[in-house]
Amino acid sequence: MINLTIDGKPISVQNGTTVLRAAQAHGVFIPTLCDHKDLQPYGGCRLCLVEVEGARTLQPACTMPAMPDMVVHTDTDKVRSMRKFVLNLLFSERNHFCPFCQVSGGDCELQNAAYREGMTHWQLQPNWQTYPVDASHPNFILDNNRCILCRRCVRACGELVGNFTLAVAERGIENLVVADNGVPLGESTCVACGACVQVCPTGAIIDRQSAYRGRETQVERTATVCVGCSVGCGIVALTRDNQLIRIEGDENAPLNQGVLCQVGRFAPLDEKRERLVTPLVKKDGALQAATWDEALRVIAERLQPLAGKTAEGVAALASTRLSAEALVVFKQIFADQFKSEMVTSLEEGQPTALSGALAETLGRAIEGKLEAVKSADCVVVIGANLADTHQVAGFFVKRNLPNGAILVVIDPNDNAFDALTAYTVKVTKGSDVDMLEGLQAAIVKTGLAKATAPAFNVEKILTALASKTGITEENALEIAGVIAKAQRPVIVYGKGITARATVQPLKALLELARLAGAQVVSVKGEANSLAAAQYKLDRQFETNGHKAVYVALGDEYPSQRLLQRLEQVPFIVAQASYASRLTAIADVVLPVAMWAEQAGHYVSLDGRVQKARAALTPPTEVRSNLAALQAVAERLGMLSDADWQSALRERVAPVTIEN
Repeated sequence: MINLTIDGKPISVQNGTTVLRAAQAHGVFIPTLCDHKDLQPYGGCRLCLVEVEGARTLQPACTMPAMPDMVVHTDTDKVRSMRKFVLNLLFSERNHFCPFCQVSGGDCELQNAAYREGMTHWQLQPNWQTYPVDASHPNFILDNNRCILCRRCVRACGELVGNFTLAVAERGIENLVVADNGVPLGESTCVACGACVQVCPTGAIIDRQSAYRGRETQVERTATVCVGCSVGCGIVALTRDNQLIRIEGDENAPLNQGVLCQVGRFAPLDEKRERLVTPLVKKDGALQAATWDEALRVIAERLQPLAGKTAEGVAALASTRLSAEALVVFKQIFADQFKSEMVTSLEEGQPTALSGALAETLGRAIEGKLEAVKSADCVVVIGANLADTHQVAGFFVKRNLPNGAILVVIDPNDNAFDALTAYTVKVTKGSDVDMLEGLQAAIVKTGLAKATAPAFNVEKILTALASKTGITEENALEIAGVIAKAQRPVIVYGKGITARATVQPLKALLELARLAGAQVVSVKGEANSLAAAQYKLDRQFETNGHKAVYVALGDEYPSQRLLQRLEQVPFIVAQASYASRLTAIADVVLPVAMWAEQAGHYVSLDGRVQKARAALTPPTEVRSNLAALQAVAERLGMLSDADWQSALRERVAPVTIEN
């Protein structure tokens, strides 16, 4: 521990702590602009200058390490005078037209810093040079007139996301934040994660959806969970007058720490589907508005005679974007009480069925935590394209590469991660087992196995490898050496492995992980993919003469494949938030809340149980998915018990489930 004094206050901190972090941890305020708690110290703005006894000049608190017996003063006349001078320089360098900026009036850190120092005017006249505004991006705008060159956006793009799209070009007063080599943002390598928008301290980068729709003091903030995929990122929904204004990453969320992808940050704001606001019942061949009582009566009349029937009874599907509470009641109605043999999820277990079945067979969890990817020195990605889905998991991989981590991509198809590594394995389609067994044999041959090798003929496997997979023995030995030499290897797999008819590829992958000493992580599917699998909603859907199908669609999109399989079903109930081709062919439509309007629990891909909170109030006649299912159960005379926690643990999970 290091002992120092800040503003007369004795303080003890860990070795390596900066003066700024030491002050913040003990309630001493030091103003900053370029600093951000999740970014490496930069020391660019100089607003955090402090006086250190014995030092010739003022020192930047954000980059200066705390030293034993150091005495620091943060609020002397000299410090305050220099802060005003720094702020005047910042205001003079660009065109800060505060009355016309969407973050002016409480949201701008530059303006707030000036008010804290008692500034009411500029002492230095701005140079009034015009700077370019880049409005080419569909989600946000870059206005260099408002930039203070703190480089937070540049650092966030690289350090948090690993994309390195943004940089600063030119010199002196010509400095500009640019994308790639100066191309428009909309044509750049930007992945639209919005990290730059969230960390910008001024109005230099603003998102299109929320601009001029409410300041920080005029909106309500609700900490909840993103349901865009199974990563389970923490988000903060900003709302005003029951409208979703903006989505930010929750910087206090333990997994993503504020990082989001386009699906989590911007896609929900661009919703253009027609909202369902009242129950609908088909009359004379056309859907007509009805009351809940009428819609439930029709459902009961058509479904009750089918109770207990299997092949010709009721089939049911539920979206894995539904809460755990809704999913368990859904299962109780159709599997436990209707006794239907065809109750599953819209994912049909593609991302989870094999791993769930194997975990049950082995009687233990087979996967690790996503957190391991952050510190991995070698990541093998197989059967997944983390640039298209589960992107935040991909960010964890990408941002570690400049620190020496090695990426290995195994995919028969083109993968956006191919460009990030020299270790790309393009195997023949359908040869996963042979390829994985080949890597096992290669690890054994190199003598780098970290566990007892299975009894197999190493030379025979390696000799036949090229003809079976397209990968030469030399390539296999090179890749195997990279994986086995790593101290903290992680294998990330997806539906390229799990959407198979056999469990053999997954078994081969686990054996490779055992020999390499690697942790294994599956990215799974939608938000509650794991919970649905634990409730055994993970079988392939088929209509075997079923007289009725109940689809708890929620706010998900129906697939073309689903619609084709429902064409001949006599009676369809759609529980949905938005109008779609599914609701158009349904006989009864129940309007339900979308993700931001309902609370519930979600289980992430690595077993974290998280609570989502409602940020919006749904329209009057719209009920939550749980309430809609409970109403159906009550009308059918069935019991429903939303004890989702007990049911979640009745089955051995592929990953340890934690509260």
